[in-house]
Amino acid sequence: MTKPIEGFSKLSKEEKIHWIATNYTDNSQETVTTLKQYWNTNEQLQKLHDEFIENTISNYYLPLGIAPNFLINDELLAIPMVIEESSVVAAASKAAKFWLNKGGFKAEVLSTEKIGQVHFIFKGEPEKLDTFFKFIKPKLIGESKEITKNMEKRGGGISSIELRNLSHKLDHYYQLHCVFETLDAMGANFINSCLEQFAKTLKSEATKYAPFTKEEKNIEVVMSILSNYVPNCVVKAEVSCLVDDLKINDTTSPLEFAQKMVQAVNIAKVEPHRAVTHNKGIMNGIDAVILATGNDFRAIEAGVHAYAAKDGSYTSLTHASIENNIFKFWIEIPLALGTVGGLTGLHPLVKLAFKILQKPSAKELMQIVAVAGLAQNFAAISSLVTTGIQEGHMKMHLLNILNQLGATDAEKKVIVNHFKTNVVSHSAVVDLFNSLKK
Repeated sequence: MTKPIEGFSKLSKEEKIHWIATNYTDNSQETVTTLKQYWNTNEQLQKLHDEFIENTISNYYLPLGIAPNFLINDELLAIPMVIEESSVVAAASKAAKFWLNKGGFKAEVLSTEKIGQVHFIFKGEPEKLDTFFKFIKPKLIGESKEITKNMEKRGGGISSIELRNLSHKLDHYYQLHCVFETLDAMGANFINSCLEQFAKTLKSEATKYAPFTKEEKNIEVVMSILSNYVPNCVVKAEVSCLVDDLKINDTTSPLEFAQKMVQAVNIAKVEPHRAVTHNKGIMNGIDAVILATGNDFRAIEAGVHAYAAKDGSYTSLTHASIENNIFKFWIEIPLALGTVGGLTGLHPLVKLAFKILQKPSAKELMQIVAVAGLAQNFAAISSLVTTGIQEGHMKMHLLNILNQLGATDAEKKVIVNHFKTNVVSHSAVVDLFNSLKK
């Protein structure tokens, strides 16, 4: 049995690799070779990657693809996408091309508020706490000036601080509910720094506040942290056209297609089991752009799914309608994104992604990301209500299957050509591969 290790973080990278290879793998030399083959040959670049996180032993590569032909607010863009799932980039590209000559995508940012909270316990009279908060509110803002001054110069900063009494949900629980504007920064570090300063001021001022009893002076700050739920940092993206222009294939009429699209979205609105998969498809597009631009896809995922359940039941993030012979398909989604800070100025491919996107502001990036999610959803539902999802997905997945089987380039060429006119399934690919081997 492997023993726990002390001081792992202090080992050199070579020592970390040797330890993990000898203690947790059955072929230590193969493990070392695998890990080192993904090192960057540029030592300076590799050092940069090593310092992104702790205890690094190698790099984990994901494909960077491009989805072209996105017309967004009359600007033609190519969107970088980082994802491992087959057919996602192809589906986004197909949707972009479909809407290219129909006016493209329209997008607008509806609001940009971000939230942070100081959670604390107060065992005293709520009225006295209200009076105390009104007294110290200017100090909360004033004592955080050193943190906020640079953000304020750019037009951002603290928008509001509100005392909330939540003792009806949890005994003695209160919070400072704070709203921020962080402009082109995602703002996590800025917000958390402000909140921690608010907490210090709250505690220190309470000890000096004469009307408080001894117990009331002892405010217990539990934690100070931003929220990834940002229901007032929302962007809208949409497409629309005449129903007659919705020709998707030769077997489905435009009206039938439009009606099926609306019905599919309506099902996702009322059936959570379908809504989860429906929204997962949206996030295929969104997460891929989030990763390519060095933003935090976990934070986005958490906030988006909370937003999808904000009315008490998990539901579709997209909407569709037919009115006056106009088909409309749209999304409203919370996205707290940044174009400065974090990896955006460090990772070479992230910096390149921003160049490809024409160096967008945070608001413009919100629009681009929302459009990617909408395009992905349109492509997925289009397939579901016509040919089915597997036909296109399995053709894109074909090379993955062949690589798993160890097919040669010559065998791949024969098999790919065969499945241009035949249904792809895993068993069918294996059978053909085996027959070629014989």
